[in-house]
Parts: sequence; C-alpha cells; structure tokens
Amino acid sequence: MDNNKKTNTVESDDYRSLLLMDEIARNEELTQRDLSRNLGVALGLVNSYIKNLASKGFITISQIPRNRYKYYLTPKGFKEKSRLTYEHLRNFTNLYRVARTDFSLLFSAIKKRGIKRVAFCGIDEVTEIAYLSLKEAGLELTGVADESASITEFFGAEVVTLRELTVIDPELYVITSFSSGDELRRRLLELGVDKEKIRDISDGNWIKKI
Repeated sequence: MDNNKKTNTVESDDYRSLLLMDEIARNEELTQRDLSRNLGVALGLVNSYIKNLASKGFITISQIPRNRYKYYLTPKGFKEKSRLTYEHLRNFTNLYRVARTDFSLLFSAIKKRGIKRVAFCGIDEVTEIAYLSLKEAGLELTGVADESASITEFFGAEVVTLRELTVIDPELYVITSFSSGDELRRRLLELGVDKEKIRDISDGNWIKKI
C-alpha cells in the first residue's frame, strides 16, 4: 500500500472513530445494530471499531440483561473525541480552501469554452462547495447523480443514477466526490460517456495539496 492510501485509511478510521464516539456520547442505550444503521457502516466493522476503542481505554462496555450492552465514553475517550473533532475541522477547512479554489478555476475555464449545462457526479463533503462555485460562474446545473439510494435531493434537484444522467446528456460531467472519483469516472466511461466530457479536479491529488 502506498503512502497516500495509508494516509486515507488512517483518516477514514479516525473519522469513523469520531462518529462512533459522538453517537455513544449522545446516547448510551445504542446497540451495535443501531450504530451500524446510524453511521451507515457494516455491523462487523462497528464491532471492530468498538473493540479497538475499548482496548485503547476510550470507551467501557457494560452488559445489561438479555445479552445487551451499554457503551460509555471514558474521560480519556472524551479527550480523544475533542482531539479528533479539532483535527477533522482543521482538515475540512483545508479541504474547503483547496476545493473552492480548484472548482472556481475549473468552472471559469468551462465558461470560457462556452459550455453552460453541467452535471454533477457524486455527492459528498465537496459537492456543496462545487455548487457555490458553479453558481458564481453563472453555469447551469442540469442534473445530479449519485449511486447512494439514501440521497434523493440536492439543492432542490432530484438525484438520479449515473445511467439516468446520461439520458439528460449534459454538455459536461463534473465529478464532485472527493472519495469516489476513480469509480465514478470508470462508471461513466462504461456507460459510453466520452472521456473528453468528464472533468475531475481530484486528478490534481488534493491530499498532497491539503
């Protein structure tokens, strides 16, 4: 595994640990199945994270009747949760700065080419940043696609599948997901979209910039 992939894995683990500790801090009555559903993480993975957090002394586990368990954040866990929260906010601030600049440059270049109808592919933390930059450039958002069934609307626009988006046939497809860029590009190419109609600012390796 290269250094970038190792960094991404560590960041993902830290963020999931933060979400898990935040859920526990707000509600000690949650089961692992509840945590899995709330966080959108596989049940087995939740179990693994809980064991890891417990081994580090961040949470304690108490068994209650009928083979149920309660999870408590320890003082050490509250301290770790504060540290991870700070790190996440700092990383998000850096991500916002880089993404805002890159999207602004991208949409300015698109506008100069006379392109007006743009579609977004993928929804995550950078998609709203893309939307702000798109509106500033005076471009039209003609469609938004995401393969997650849980996301149905984005700023009033119906979220469709990538296949449905190709029917709309925008002038340009812009990949607006920080984490799924490669997969989205692959799917678009499989659906017959010309590679010249796909733009993805994550090609510039945001991790290094951040």
